[in-house]
This record gives sequence, structure tokens and C-alpha cells, in this order.
Amino acid sequence: MLLAIDTSTRYAGVALVREGRLVQLVQWQSQRNHSVELLPTIEALLKREGVTVGAVTGIAVARGPGGFSALRVGMSVAKGLALVLGIPLLTATTLEAEAFGYRAVAEVLGAVLDAGREEVYWAWFERRGARLAQTSEERVGPPREVVREASPQALLCGEGVERHEESLAQDLPPGARLALPYVPALRVASLALLGWAKLQEGPGEDPAAVQPLYVRRPSVTLPSSSGAVSSGP
Repeated sequence: MLLAIDTSTRYAGVALVREGRLVQLVQWQSQRNHSVELLPTIEALLKREGVTVGAVTGIAVARGPGGFSALRVGMSVAKGLALVLGIPLLTATTLEAEAFGYRAVAEVLGAVLDAGREEVYWAWFERRGARLAQTSEERVGPPREVVREASPQALLCGEGVERHEESLAQDLPPGARLALPYVPALRVASLALLGWAKLQEGPGEDPAAVQPLYVRRPSVTLPSSSGAVSSGP
């Protein structure tokens, strides 16, 4: 049984996959309390399935991009569980998870997440047979750059599409589409199925080596006269 964890953004989620089938899912809108909410939600999820954490044979986690503090919570819990239980850790980018849920709908997918400061994170993917191939690096910038890169076959999907709908819809090439309304639960469901597929292919990743994907560095305020340093979300 595989446990999937996603705390990339305010839409958090956990899910269970058994033998390639999604059996449990909980998705919630966090008020920046991922550290308080995550472990009790995992416990409730396992209880609902009638199992203990000892039944989990793999952990999948979304590694970003997303909120800096939020990502650290999910990554820390996933890595800790993998180490304690001695089970494989699988990762996927949050953008890959967003695109995966739409692989049957379009051949060219642009996954988009809100990055704050009126910017977005995005990456491009193509469906190649039964697989999803990433065809660009993860980037951050204004929505107009996503539109500029979009082909007529493109489907723009992900949480950022809803947040930046007006900007993305402007000058979109004929034939290109926006995946709306946004369905938050689809991302963690996709992460869980991606994780299961990766679990069948190999031993997973080294928990000590896995790091969040930030794309943009955390914003840091220089020390004040009191010596305090603050880090942006």
C-alpha cells in the first residue's frame, strides 16, 4: 500500500493506493497549518482504511514547486516515515502531478501553479503513449510567458490556471484551452498513482538526498537592529 502526501500549496491532500487502485483520499484547504494538520489527517486516513502505518510499503511526496514552509512539512514527514519504516520514498514535482491528471484529455499540457507576486510556476509536458514526458524545465515568471509558449494543442491546467485565468486567457492561441474549474483532489490522486507506478519500476530515492524543488529562492529580509531574520513564504 502506498501513501501519498502533498502539502505544496494551500490545497493539501493525502491518499492511499492499494494494488494500483486509489482507495482513500482526503483533500483540504489549509490555512497555513500544514504542520498541525498533516499527521492527524494521515492517521485518520489509515484508520478509515482499517490499517496501521505498518501496512504502508511506499511513500510518495510532491516536492514542489510551492510554498516554501508548506513543502518542508510534507517532505519532512514523508522522509521521516520512509526512514523509520524502511520503505521506498518516491517523489514527483507538483507540476507533474497537476499534468498527470489531464493526460487523457490533451497531448500537450502546461501545468501552472501560483507563485505569488503576480507570477506563476510552470512546465510543459507531452503524452507519449501511456507515459507523460516533461519537455521543459520548471520556470517562474508572469503568466504572459506561459501564453507566449503555448501551442494551439495546449491545455493549461493546475491550481494556477484558476488564480490567473484572466491573464492566461488573453492572447491564448486558437485551439489552446484552460482546464477549469480547478479540482484540487485530482492533484493528490494523480500523485498517488504516479507514486505507485514509480514504485513498480525501482527502489525509490534516497531520503537523505531528496530536496524540495523551489524554482525561486525564498525571500529573505536582512537582519534588523535586533538581529532577527525573516523568510518569506
